[in-house]
Amino acid sequence: MDTQKYFAESELIINSDGSIFHLHLKPKQLADKVILVGDPGRVQLVASFFQTKECEISNREFHSITGTYNNKRITVLSTGIGCDNIDIVVNELDALANIDFKSRREKDNKRQLTLVRIGTCGGLQPNTPVGTYIASVKSIGFDGLLNFYAGRNEACDLDFEEAFKKHMDWNPLLCAPYVIDNNMELVERIAGTEMVRGVTIACGGFFGPQGRELRIPLADPTQNAKVESFEYNNYKITNFEMESSALAGLSKLMGHKAMTCCMVIANRLAKESNTNYKNSINGLIKLVLERI
Repeated sequence: MDTQKYFAESELIINSDGSIFHLHLKPKQLADKVILVGDPGRVQLVASFFQTKECEISNREFHSITGTYNNKRITVLSTGIGCDNIDIVVNELDALANIDFKSRREKDNKRQLTLVRIGTCGGLQPNTPVGTYIASVKSIGFDGLLNFYAGRNEACDLDFEEAFKKHMDWNPLLCAPYVIDNNMELVERIAGTEMVRGVTIACGGFFGPQGRELRIPLADPTQNAKVESFEYNNYKITNFEMESSALAGLSKLMGHKAMTCCMVIANRLAKESNTNYKNSINGLIKLVLERI
């Protein structure tokens, strides 16, 4: 008797060509090493360093290229913006790796994926000026995504969460924040000596959730000041972005290795930014390709 869980057509949606619903990838097209970027246009930039290319697939904001770099088979994939998209991407990557699409059952032998996000962020400390590379050691999710999954408490740093909520005087109308560790073996290997190790907040938006005020006043105008002053067990919050918590959290629950590394393109403390960052992110891309 087959005891493996069966995934119905409504839960695991497979296209008529055998590819996964959103990413349009087939299981054989996915490498074990995956670089994630937000911008679909950045996929070509990463893949420009490949020596060979197997396939290139696009659907909506999800653009992927699988190829080789220094004899390493790598898939580079764009996620678009936000933790909601990361929910789609990580679940579908795991399905490609660990569910048999013919039987619709979990495979006995699991593939562990290595997922490295290369992104941009806003720096929050004096030691994170524009141009700094930051490797996320811990990620704080303002998005609430991991709270929908079983095992959330076992995977998260609950003491850190409580200290953070107390310091922030957390508004109960907001999603409960969660604190998740990125994979430390991967952080040490990728970050080397070139990256600041920090704590990253993944926000549920670019404006109000990150303390930016345009025409609508903020519910808590002191949010960013409190974030910048928070310290717990020698950890300080170094940067804002919008994806790292969901990536680290879902990957940990599924048994994959994941981390986020970002280049600072705006320092919120110094109120400075660099809109020409696309010309200078190559260095971060090369570091990740060499070390993934």
